[in-house]
Amino acid sequence: MSCEETFIRQLRARGFRLTPQREMVLKVLHQIEGYATADEIYQRVHEITSSVDISTVYRTLELLQEFDLVISMELDDGHRRYVLLGVHGAHSHLQCRCCGKLIGVSAEEIEPFVEQMRATHGFEVDIGHLMIPGVCQACQEAGKDA
Repeated sequence: MSCEETFIRQLRARGFRLTPQREMVLKVLHQIEGYATADEIYQRVHEITSSVDISTVYRTLELLQEFDLVISMELDDGHRRYVLLGVHGAHSHLQCRCCGKLIGVSAEEIEPFVEQMRATHGFEVDIGHLMIPGVCQACQEAGKDA
């Protein structure tokens, strides 16, 4: 089932409908490679139509998060960023402390760590919200260290 179908089904279950504005936000999320702030999403939507305001973008992002179609994270710069899981699937993130780059890590790549935490501590890791800070390869090669 596509994320659009899931979104429509969950909206209807709550008595909501898929408005053109909600559809536009979802469409823009599909077009964005990687992570984006609500303002960046709004700017892209606004380039297409002026009938969507920033509060609609925030409300739609909240719904998409409730439906587990989008995750958000707040980075060291204080900005919350969103990514559409419907396209990328659940994943963790590596964040470079030097340049701020975010790198998605698949569930399969992080599974040995998740299994170790479960076996050792009886702890279930929420990989959709796992952020691991460090220094990316490009910054290491440039001799940068945070």
